[in-house]
Amino acid sequence: MDPFTHTLTGLTLAKAGLERLSPLATTVCVLAANSPDSDIVVGLTTDRWNYLRHHRGITHSLVGVITLAFVVPAVVWLIERGWAKLRQRQASSRYRGLLLASAIATATHPLMDWTNNYGVRPFLPWSGKWFYGDLVFIVDPFILLLLGGAAFLATSDRWPKMVLWALLGAAFLTLSFIVGGIRDPSLQGAAVARTVLLVGVVVLVTVRVVGFARGREKIIAASALALLVCYWAGLAFAHRGALQAAAPVANRAASQFNERVSRLVAMPTLANPMSWFCVAETDRSIYRFTVRLGNAASVSSLEVVDGYQTDAFEKIERYEKPTNQAAALAAVVAQDPRARILLDFARFPIARVPVQDCVSQTIVQFSDLRYTKPGSGRGTFSLNVPVECASK
Repeated sequence: MDPFTHTLTGLTLAKAGLERLSPLATTVCVLAANSPDSDIVVGLTTDRWNYLRHHRGITHSLVGVITLAFVVPAVVWLIERGWAKLRQRQASSRYRGLLLASAIATATHPLMDWTNNYGVRPFLPWSGKWFYGDLVFIVDPFILLLLGGAAFLATSDRWPKMVLWALLGAAFLTLSFIVGGIRDPSLQGAAVARTVLLVGVVVLVTVRVVGFARGREKIIAASALALLVCYWAGLAFAHRGALQAAAPVANRAASQFNERVSRLVAMPTLANPMSWFCVAETDRSIYRFTVRLGNAASVSSLEVVDGYQTDAFEKIERYEKPTNQAAALAAVVAQDPRARILLDFARFPIARVPVQDCVSQTIVQFSDLRYTKPGSGRGTFSLNVPVECASK
């Protein structure tokens, strides 16, 4: 999930009761909820491929989470004691209370990251296997509004804080307009997200002005966390329905090429639990398409198109895996260090090798079809590797 969601999770946990465990427990909750993302230092000090290799790595594993659960409160406790000694005052924080708050807040981070389609690797360093929840989009406006609303009502007791919350709300609304201009099937819910945020902000400000939340901050925060669990349960039910709806679509598409589906996933889209982005794999191809729950469209009417040539999101895109000379060339180029990192990360890796047009040099295009197509750009989830053509 995004850093704002993790931050709001830690803050809501604190306001739900963890802040009573010790002075500075709120600070520890916020820091601990974000601590597994400390692997961002790899991205700041190296290149994007090294970051892709290590992101959601050891700091998101069971070993890393347990370690961070001890480290974060220890650092805060030592700093508070050092500062108290410098000011010649009595230290007030209690390490046991900070440790308990940290353990709970830190544990929420890999759990929330597991719910989306990026995945986590909980058993590092022994196993690098990825696990995916496929329930929540990487940025979920409903969760942001739910946790952000609870945190806002619990902390907006002074004007400086209210101004800070107003700036945060404005930033998310601006982002919803920017995302709305991106042509991507998983981002088509930007208008819904914008509406949700607008209505939510109006409701929250009204509740704050009339003073309904005063004295009920703990109950509101705890209720928000309970509603989050209910929301996950609802998405799990929708996800199951999406897989059931996607299966006949994938099988119909594969049967046109005498293929059989071996793997099928349904992944969430932005702010629309009724729309799911699906990827199906056979031994020779990978298909991408969108299913909408409750859509009564006939499976036989669906059209399969060449995924490399189309921008139509309503059609099934087919990406054929390279064979013969193309497969041999892709295998050689896959030894490139950048390609190895991408292919180790990719859930649905694909390579495009236009060897038929090769005279002196060609470009092998790799991508993870969860996020992008081959040749669509130089983002983290795609890679173009130039290679010399074989002499004839």
